Amino acid sequence: MNEWEWQLLEEKTPLDHLEIAGVEVKPGSRVRLRPRKGGDVMDIALAGQIATIECIEQDYEGKQHVCVVVDQDPGRDMGLLRQPGHRFFFDAEEIEPLSPDEIVPSSATQKPSILVAGIGNIFLGDDAFGVEVVRRLADLQLPERVRVADFGIRGFDLAYALQDGYENTILVDACPHGEAPGTLYVIEPDLEGLDDPEIPQAALEAHAMNPVSVLRMARAMNIEVKNVLLVGCEPETLGGEDGQMGLSAPVKAAVDHAVGLVESIIDKILKGDRFDSNPRSEL
Repeated sequence: MNEWEWQLLEEKTPLDHLEIAGVEVKPGSRVRLRPRKGGDVMDIALAGQIATIECIEQDYEGKQHVCVVVDQDPGRDMGLLRQPGHRFFFDAEEIEPLSPDEIVPSSATQKPSILVAGIGNIFLGDDAFGVEVVRRLADLQLPERVRVADFGIRGFDLAYALQDGYENTILVDACPHGEAPGTLYVIEPDLEGLDDPEIPQAALEAHAMNPVSVLRMARAMNIEVKNVLLVGCEPETLGGEDGQMGLSAPVKAAVDHAVGLVESIIDKILKGDRFDSNPRSEL
């Protein structure tokens, strides 16, 4: 079998919905698992479990496969890390749509819709601003639909995280704009400009973090990037040649303001209000 034939066998077409027993199901629908008899130990363990459909695929033979995550799986919120052992594929006849009485909206079964991503290098002075802000946010009682994560300088990890389909992404990073140290900014990146061939492409490095480069990387991976805001802080120092641990006094003083700013953005997003960005939002 040649390479083209292997690609044909592996190729699957995503479907936006599927009809089972007269009921339309789609990604996000909750179902009960009914593995066919004679399966393995995993089928026995999953029988009767409630799960959420993550995607529906059709192979080259026209057979439909339903990918689900189980509601009771503690690893369901691990993003891409869950894929090797926390996503399960079933044939359409092995899943049962829940009755209307069983479908109870629950925030515990919803995927996070907002990603708050901390960016920065803790060894480069005020570049650690984003890391410190998300560290404090992680200690707060935020809504279920919000995921807070420290990506540090792991650009590839952030690009892959965007593949989870967040409706909104808030990047938190040091952001030099020539203002007084500690000045906070809320900037909405020009996502359309990411594809402009006239704009120089920044180098993409696995162990460096440039927000624009990460967004371009995600686009190159055919990941939909939408509704992105950057909460930035004017640094006083980025550590110099020898590096520096710890934030400068003005940037450290701005961290609490930045935490409150991110909380207010989250609140507006969840209420359906638009947060107007501005390049010089000083608190």
